[in-house]
Amino acid sequence: MNHSKQSQPTLDSDEGWIVQVYGSNRRLLCVLEPSHGWIFLAGCCVGLLLSVIWFNAARYSPPAEPIAPTEAPALQVD
Repeated sequence: MNHSKQSQPTLDSDEGWIVQVYGSNRRLLCVLEPSHGWIFLAGCCVGLLLSVIWFNAARYSPPAEPIAPTEAPALQVD
């Protein structure tokens, strides 16, 4: 008899990681790959950089000219 063994998948250390999210009915909902993590990290860095630039720009910009108050009409009491 010739029994063919199914080869077990080997984990290559260069592949990285993959997260698979399943629902309660065992259906695949989404897959998170390493590129998703890097893109998320890059987005966090860009957001932090923009917030620091915005904060510094607002801090060192000259204040807006105050609007001169207009005189309200005097109250008339009869």
